[in-house]
Amino acid sequence: MNTKIIMSLLFFDAAFWFYLATMILYFGYWIFRKEWLGQAATVIAIISTFAISMMLISRTYEAGHAPFSNLYESMAFFVWITSIAYLVLEFKYRIKVVGAFVMSIAFIAMLATSQLPYRFQDIQPLNPALQSIWFELHVFSAFIGYSGFGLAFGMALMYLIKARFEERKTSHFLIDRFPASAMLDELSYKSVAWGFIFFTLGALILGAVWANKAWGTYWSWDPKETWSLITWFVYAAYLHARITRGWRGKKAAYVAVFGFLSTIFLYWGVSFVLPGLHAYASQ
Repeated sequence: MNTKIIMSLLFFDAAFWFYLATMILYFGYWIFRKEWLGQAATVIAIISTFAISMMLISRTYEAGHAPFSNLYESMAFFVWITSIAYLVLEFKYRIKVVGAFVMSIAFIAMLATSQLPYRFQDIQPLNPALQSIWFELHVFSAFIGYSGFGLAFGMALMYLIKARFEERKTSHFLIDRFPASAMLDELSYKSVAWGFIFFTLGALILGAVWANKAWGTYWSWDPKETWSLITWFVYAAYLHARITRGWRGKKAAYVAVFGFLSTIFLYWGVSFVLPGLHAYASQ
């Protein structure tokens, strides 16, 4: 093993276990409603965010470039952005129960990342196409968008579960602990809105500028570019229907869920199933 990457791998391993503990504590708070569990969950979430921050800082120092060059690094970056966004949400709205869903997304991302082959964890010479500030801005902005879509997905799931119980006029103590349906719907919408802004900026605008610098064309219908456009249309349709047609509730929640599934395929599915010019699976 390259001794240069030991520190970042150690921080990643520590973050992995901290995120597992965070997820368990948030679920414990949701189930048992013990205040100390909620406080512990928040503290460990902050520690988890610090650990993944140190992983990214170490990786940047070890590699000599921003930690976006492959699937392993960019997934860690996604977890970092998602964690910060969630903590801001929690401190602003005081809704710790949402952490059980959002931090599950973060841990699943960590788990998936930990299963990647070693070639993704190793530091390799940077592909010439990736040696560009436009690439770094492209990935940074796009992943803020992914994070917004992930938060919206978690809250849309909660909304659909709560709505199902409300329609049946039944109650369950766990579902009753969810935030109000109107709040889940509104926060999911806000998460999509700011995610869409950064996704548009990063995936489409800055991505096109980077593509022109790297390959001499702004758009080549590469599988990643094509699926980015499909995902953009899904969220554009969501926002259009919300603003002009007043879509709220279940319709909006289903589109938010579908949009994030499209985002997952954009990042993981396209990379491994439809490799193109800048699919991470080819790194």
